[in-house]
Amino acid sequence: MRYAGGWMTAADDRILEYLSENETGSPAKMKREGPIRYSRQQINRRCKRLAEEDLVRHLGNGVYIITDDGEAYLDGRLDTENWTYIDDDSEAVEAQDSSNGEASNGGAT
Repeated sequence: MRYAGGWMTAADDRILEYLSENETGSPAKMKREGPIRYSRQQINRRCKRLAEEDLVRHLGNGVYIITDDGEAYLDGRLDTENWTYIDDDSEAVEAQDSSNGEASNGGAT
């Protein structure tokens, strides 16, 4: 499960997925080769925003690469609303505490 910030759009996920699979890409190449159904201009705008948020890095000449934070977001390990990493161990502890007779939230996390 991914934890997208309110500032993110569906295009952002597609861009990050493309860069994760292809290592680098430009908005024109993503539009031409990727499964991204947005205009090159929209992809360009979103790449710039993703770079501002450090999920991608601009290498120059319109080429971008995904960062470690971008990969963490795709893996569901980074909440881009609160900019916090999700610790799988702490979630496991919370689930264990609920099974020890404490009030349960119905299985929702």
